[in-house]
Amino acid sequence: MTHTMNTICMIAAAGENNALAKDGDLPWHLPDDFKRFKKLTSGHAIIMGRKTFDGFDKPLPNRKHIIITRDKKYTTDFEGCTVVHSLEDALEMVKDDSLSFIIGGGEIYKQGQEFANKIELTRIHNSFEGADTFFPEIDLSNWELVTEEFHPEDNRHAFSFTYLTYARS
Repeated sequence: MTHTMNTICMIAAAGENNALAKDGDLPWHLPDDFKRFKKLTSGHAIIMGRKTFDGFDKPLPNRKHIIITRDKKYTTDFEGCTVVHSLEDALEMVKDDSLSFIIGGGEIYKQGQEFANKIELTRIHNSFEGADTFFPEIDLSNWELVTEEFHPEDNRHAFSFTYLTYARS
């Protein structure tokens, strides 16, 4: 399965220890990172595992949701949401899209590494103890850091963080 025309981008926020979540929740609140996530993913397909989807109150506006689960009985009544049973099935659905996003969780990122050709990672400058979901280690022999933008801690952000954009090298 070769993806030549389209960009598959893994997008995530992770601590210094690659922590993504604890008990299905983000251990931080970073409004500017949420805004960036919304800006980047709006109008595109977002591919996620069922647990990630279940973490939303409702589907995110202006995005096509593709939910991966091994549970053959799982369904959703939400409009604009499709259930598939493998990452390959999800990627097949977006093969004609110019840009799609893999938004988690940990297991889906692990599987997505071989298919992604871009990573948008918000690296939060803190290690989160007790996390139970992690972003995979980025192998810098396969990825090149193309942009980075630092965001200091401030009255709305308890942690400083850096937006890192990687392209497959």
